Amino acid sequence: MKRLSSFNRLDLGAIAFFGVAGIILLASLPLSGYPPHVGFLAIASLITSYSLFTKRAWAPWLVAFLFIVNTAFSMYTLYAIGFSNIIVALSMITLAVLTWLFTIVVVLKRKS
Repeated sequence: MKRLSSFNRLDLGAIAFFGVAGIILLASLPLSGYPPHVGFLAIASLITSYSLFTKRAWAPWLVAFLFIVNTAFSMYTLYAIGFSNIIVALSMITLAVLTWLFTIVVVLKRKS
């Protein structure tokens, strides 16, 4: 518990977001036909969550990488399906917005 007290709420939010996003992406693999890019994003999200939790020096680089890749993935998916599947569309919009939000949180935290 002492380890968690060294983080503020936004830091814990970023750790939780990347961890939960990785778990959700892993869970969606069987439902989507096992595309390799979804598995790659899931593993990268889990590694990013771990690196933020352990305060690794390379954590901001992973966050920046996931910012680019998650944005491209969610925008391409939105373009490909349009809004024909509202659940997928809303989840992709949520993924993009939360990725942007927590990228800003991590970048501002590292600058201060």
